[in-house]
Amino acid sequence: MSSSFGKLFRVSTFGESHCPGVGVVVDGCLPGMYLTEPDIQYQLDRRRPGQSTLSTDRQESDQVTIQSGTELGLTLGTPISLFVPNKDHRPGDYKSMADIPRPSHADFTYQSKYGIRASSGGGRSSARETIGRVCAGAIAEKMLNTALGIDIVAWVSQVGQIKAPETDGLNLTRAMVDASMIRCPDADSAKAMEAVVLQAKEDKDSIGGVVSCICTNVPAGLGEPIFDKLEALLAHAMLSIPATKGFEIGSGFAGAQMRGSEHNDPFVKKDGRLGTTTNFSGGIQGGISNGEPIMFRVAFKPPATIGLAQETVDFQGRQATLAAEGRHDPCVVSRAVPIVESMAALVLADVMLQQQARLAGTALMKKQ
Repeated sequence: MSSSFGKLFRVSTFGESHCPGVGVVVDGCLPGMYLTEPDIQYQLDRRRPGQSTLSTDRQESDQVTIQSGTELGLTLGTPISLFVPNKDHRPGDYKSMADIPRPSHADFTYQSKYGIRASSGGGRSSARETIGRVCAGAIAEKMLNTALGIDIVAWVSQVGQIKAPETDGLNLTRAMVDASMIRCPDADSAKAMEAVVLQAKEDKDSIGGVVSCICTNVPAGLGEPIFDKLEALLAHAMLSIPATKGFEIGSGFAGAQMRGSEHNDPFVKKDGRLGTTTNFSGGIQGGISNGEPIMFRVAFKPPATIGLAQETVDFQGRQATLAAEGRHDPCVVSRAVPIVESMAALVLADVMLQQQARLAGTALMKKQ
């Protein structure tokens, strides 16, 4: 099992949904950066369950503790260990599902791969695993903002058939995103989305959606062709998030309907640098950032665990009716917003360090 991500900024998450706790070890954070629990808790509070009627009823404060890697509030450059306890866990809720693989969930595939699985809450396939990602992402984000002024903002742009108006995202802030429970900055769309989610919850069903993200002030030159192109790393990161089913950057699939004459991004001089008049490329060309905002979207499927009765079979192939017990999100996108931001930060922190290492090496060679 691969529970680690990144090369120079490397994170390894641990823990299951109903074990004593979850967390992450972060290796590669630059030394001398001010870092305390509140820097991380902000994003955890946006991810935690039970924060609104749109999410699971599970109540977790998700309070993080920094266990190593800092002293007197400063990073030491050594591995940073972070831990979040599971408090409101109820493994007994899953007793009736122990012998029945939940449709479209990871029960069957984990059992097929390992011959054993955590039958309560999905184990490592649970969204509880993303706590470690969010902790690490908060650290990466602070490092990116401190070093380069990079900002990352994600928002819900679609729930079911409800789509928010298109926006370039340039003026969006997290405060604007968090103004609604669903985390859509367009008030009318947010209201409609929330109604759809609440109806799905009342029906003991679920609904999918889309999270959009913009990364601004990203300098040109980040990304490692050929196989570690920046958009490929972002796709890898986003599709590793539970419940994701699609990723597109810039024009995405809409670009397949365009001609080159309308899709190309012409260059102009901007603030003393080369920039582009349009951004169909999504801020990346040839796998390398071009200095324009990085824009991408992530599609999330409807959560697989639902309360509606479903006709299926058990692990022995015998007919069974499954009506899942426990507490589950009717839609994940509102809580996925900080997860998307965190995974973007992890990718950008890693490629930033790789580029800085290259520049340092180049400078060293010039001294010879």
